[in-house]
Amino acid sequence: MLLRNQQGLLTRALKILWRFCILLCWDATATLASEYPVLSANDKAWIGQQIFNNECAAKFVCLSSWNASEAFPSMGIGHFIWYSEGQEEIFEESFPELLHYLVSQDIEVPAWITDTNFKAPWQNRDEFLSEVEGPRLQALRELLASTMAEQTEFIILRFETALDKILAASSPQEQVEIEEKFFAIANAHAPFGLYALIDYVNFKGEGISDDERYAGQGWGLLQVLQQMPADNSTLTAFVDAARHTLQQRVANAPAQRNETQWLAGWMKRLDTYLPPLSGQER
Repeated sequence: MLLRNQQGLLTRALKILWRFCILLCWDATATLASEYPVLSANDKAWIGQQIFNNECAAKFVCLSSWNASEAFPSMGIGHFIWYSEGQEEIFEESFPELLHYLVSQDIEVPAWITDTNFKAPWQNRDEFLSEVEGPRLQALRELLASTMAEQTEFIILRFETALDKILAASSPQEQVEIEEKFFAIANAHAPFGLYALIDYVNFKGEGISDDERYAGQGWGLLQVLQQMPADNSTLTAFVDAARHTLQQRVANAPAQRNETQWLAGWMKRLDTYLPPLSGQER
């Protein structure tokens, strides 16, 4: 009974915290949001499906996965990273934040997750694989399959704070140019431009973390915008800059990570940012 009361208090606290955070995000981005298209419900559903296709080939079992070359599992349509208790890696963890968001939306998460303080319960990939078909992961996949809309909203909420973070991490000399490029892409071939930005932030981050670097070079949205020519802010230029940025990441990556294996898939993903050719500049 005491445990249930404590979980109830935690749930209510998380709801209050998330709603407060959403209000703060809205205050910070309300002005900027008016400068790019408003996404309709259909647009959001399409973006969510695109991200699910990109990360999981739209496969149910892939909603909980652990790649052989990685030290952590990835969950949901956005392959949100999930660390075990005390684990430290260079990549930004995002799955616990999604779980807290789901709780704030009155969606119940499995008790075994709250019992582990929202941390992954497996110490290695073998432990994870031993229960891929077990009741815990089956229930988690079912939860994630039923909350695609909420996961998409969560991804969009992160995106809506990205520009402020990127500008804060940029020099005063480049802030104006970066902002102009950002909004040019956001308004390109709606909804493809916004999809490109939203997906890339979920895919490779804002590019502002000092930890997410190989040989001192990042691979997030900031680096892509920096790579774009100052006189070319088309969606094609954005994709070309993203290709270069990711190729550079692979070249700089530690050999043991074997990131070359991912490059073809990453390039294919970037292709989805471009609308079908219509005889107009993309």
